[in-house]
Amino acid sequence: MTFSELISQRFSERHFAPDPLEPEKLAAIMEAGRLAPTARNIQPQRILVVQSPEGLEKIDRATACRFGAPCVFVLAYDMNEASHNPDVVDFGILDTSIVATHMMLQAQELGVHSCWVGLIDPSELRRQFAIPRNLRIISVMPMGYPGPDSHPAHLHEESKPTDELFFMEHYPSATE
Repeated sequence: MTFSELISQRFSERHFAPDPLEPEKLAAIMEAGRLAPTARNIQPQRILVVQSPEGLEKIDRATACRFGAPCVFVLAYDMNEASHNPDVVDFGILDTSIVATHMMLQAQELGVHSCWVGLIDPSELRRQFAIPRNLRIISVMPMGYPGPDSHPAHLHEESKPTDELFFMEHYPSATE
């Protein structure tokens, strides 16, 4: 499978089968996250892997968007370690997002589906899993095999044209 095929086939899964991930696939997905680039290679990401029935019940208390996945990653970063540029962005958010993207793409290559979920209650996640205050929770990412009702969301095929997103050498003025 080419990279172009991989990214065109990936979509946010919202109908997971209950089948657990094989340890070797889980390890490959985590390794893809470990190898992801981060600002100054500080690697501030701290990712909780939740697979037990008890842990998944705790996830369900913090989001309605687990979609039956047998594995959920809680994506966070250490605020004391992340690079910062106050004029641009908090790099911990970017670093953790890049890590998550690598994990999602590796999962897709292995036939494992995923969904980036921002509709979470970070305070509840912190309470349920005793997550330290220095870790900023970004999102959760359910992962697993597609269920029988698996299909892309209705907007999956909708994308703006390239010329609305990329500009050669300058941004169009308000009058253009």
